[in-house]
Amino acid sequence: MPGGPVAVGEAFSAFGGILFGYDTGVINGVKEMKDWLRTFGHPVAGTKTGFGLSSANESLVVSILSAGTFFGALLGAPTAGMYFPHTLCIPVLTDRFRLPRKKVVGRVFAGLGVGLVSCLAPMYQSECSPKWIRGAIVSLYQWAITIGLLLAAVINNATQDRNNHSSYRVPIAVQFVWAAILAAGMTFLPESPRWLIKRGRDNEAAAALSRITGYSTTDPETIAELEEIRANLDAELALGESSYLDCFKFTKNRIALRTLSGIFIQAWQQVINFIFYYGTTFFVNSGIRDPFLITIATNIVNVFMTLPGIWGVERFGRRRLLLIGAAGMCVCEFIVAIVGVTISGKNIAGQKVLIAFVCIYIAFFASTWGPIAWVITGEIFPLQVRAKAMSLSVASNWLWNFAIAYATPYLVNKQPGSAGLGPKVFFIWGSTCFCCIIFTYFCIPETKGLSLEQIDLMYQNTIPVKSLEYRRRLMSGGVPATSDKQADNTSEEKA
Repeated sequence: MPGGPVAVGEAFSAFGGILFGYDTGVINGVKEMKDWLRTFGHPVAGTKTGFGLSSANESLVVSILSAGTFFGALLGAPTAGMYFPHTLCIPVLTDRFRLPRKKVVGRVFAGLGVGLVSCLAPMYQSECSPKWIRGAIVSLYQWAITIGLLLAAVINNATQDRNNHSSYRVPIAVQFVWAAILAAGMTFLPESPRWLIKRGRDNEAAAALSRITGYSTTDPETIAELEEIRANLDAELALGESSYLDCFKFTKNRIALRTLSGIFIQAWQQVINFIFYYGTTFFVNSGIRDPFLITIATNIVNVFMTLPGIWGVERFGRRRLLLIGAAGMCVCEFIVAIVGVTISGKNIAGQKVLIAFVCIYIAFFASTWGPIAWVITGEIFPLQVRAKAMSLSVASNWLWNFAIAYATPYLVNKQPGSAGLGPKVFFIWGSTCFCCIIFTYFCIPETKGLSLEQIDLMYQNTIPVKSLEYRRRLMSGGVPATSDKQADNTSEEKA
């Protein structure tokens, strides 16, 4: 079955990840630039630039973006209900708003746009992608994030030595380009067929699905998929209008488990954010001579190691890769922690070991948890609460993003009032990776190759630990695409 001529267009919607990655990565280098520190910091003796930030100010500047993105993500549900997906074009332009002398306020406004895009883009990709390549297409969103991080590192490195305000203003201004490209490109893409059916626009849904699959509107494949979507939606609508409270109901449909799984998988994904927010600072404190170049190197690893993940998510499945990735990251985190606390800043061999295992750690993340967290949150929610549950999951990502970005300077810096853990903080991150293994084993099912409606059936009839066997039955036709049990569940829950 072909992917359809619009498959490339669905992949283009991943461009929203450029905004996410670039805005996340640009502050990593900007806050270490001499002119920026001279302008917004205070004199500090014994530092390379002669200036610095207090832990409080550094935490605020880095983490405040996530405060805006948290609320932006929560706006994703009501926004998706009104306009979907072309609303993506609106927040992007607001995202680029900057107040020259009020960086904190500017980053809050930036966060609103990035948060909204980060909720709608993966949801749109999941609803519009053919099921046999859905995981790969949604994974492209994470790949776009890594490209954004790399672009930020490269541009930061190119402007860092300027002795005027352009050193940090140029990297910030470049964000207008990514916003304009996404806003223009999204106008050419079709609406989500599932969203159109939910609005009673069946003819438009058939036309949109035809564009996506490459089949005509009268083809049996198109008609069968539209009927499957309608049947699933009718069963959910029989329960009435949904609210955010419905996302946490313990029904036979396991909506609460699905919502909490989405919230926690996005939270666990943030264990990597230390490297991309504070990588430059960490390498400086570790005595590494050229931290900006090392940051570029780690971002290159991130970009290219996401590619095996895009391929592997449809080859090996979601659940297996998440388990492998969490185990690999756990080992690397503890090695970095042990090496970091046992070597001096002048130990060249030790520094190389640190860099090597940070890169291996990023490779594990990039090929597993980076893309697959977005795949999971894009496909596990039923249509009735999909927008609301998705917005809660992405808001969780940004809430923990904020918490880690705000807390890390207090954890790693050696200033008065800070814990001064330095490399010891990797013991904490390693422990969280171990928790990721437990979480994945008990909470994340294998959904490779299933339609969104089949995933809904899986949650009704089995548990994540036993999902592999039930998936085989679904794929072999041993379980119908819709079942009498689904109708019975609907009647019981309505009663």
